[in-house]
Amino acid sequence: MTVTVTRILGIDPGSRMTGFGVIDSDGRQSRHVASGAVRALKGTFPERLKCIFDGITAVVDEHAPHEIAIEEVFVHRSVSSALKLGQARGVALAAAMRTALPVHEYTPTRVKRAITGQGHADKVQVQHMVRVLLGLATEPQPDAADALAIAICHVNTHGLDRSPPTGQ
Repeated sequence: MTVTVTRILGIDPGSRMTGFGVIDSDGRQSRHVASGAVRALKGTFPERLKCIFDGITAVVDEHAPHEIAIEEVFVHRSVSSALKLGQARGVALAAAMRTALPVHEYTPTRVKRAITGQGHADKVQVQHMVRVLLGLATEPQPDAADALAIAICHVNTHGLDRSPPTGQ
């Protein structure tokens, strides 16, 4: 019996730091492939959006994921912040979807519950559980940990499409 491994790109959108995490999973075990953050710290807001687009494009081109899991936008501090976050999320999605990949969206509470067992876990708890679940030697930086958590949440709550990925 052949085990199908699916590559998932998790994205934690942010207008200054957009985390990404790539895992391979067969639905039972997941393996860390890559993680990090696209840093859009300088320039005008449109320039930062271009940086996010270019960074996620590079991640997709390098790692060729089969599916995308992304965090939904929520209003946390202000409507203005939510709008900027929504725009950052939009360009990250546009970059990821250039290859027409399936996209799955998760609320922050759902991600935290899937990873830690509680919906209001803090970043330290998420980092720790991502390290444990993926068998990493050290805890990933916060934005990368959040993105990896989103990818793991997808595996744990949505399951994986068991058909072979297209183009593979």
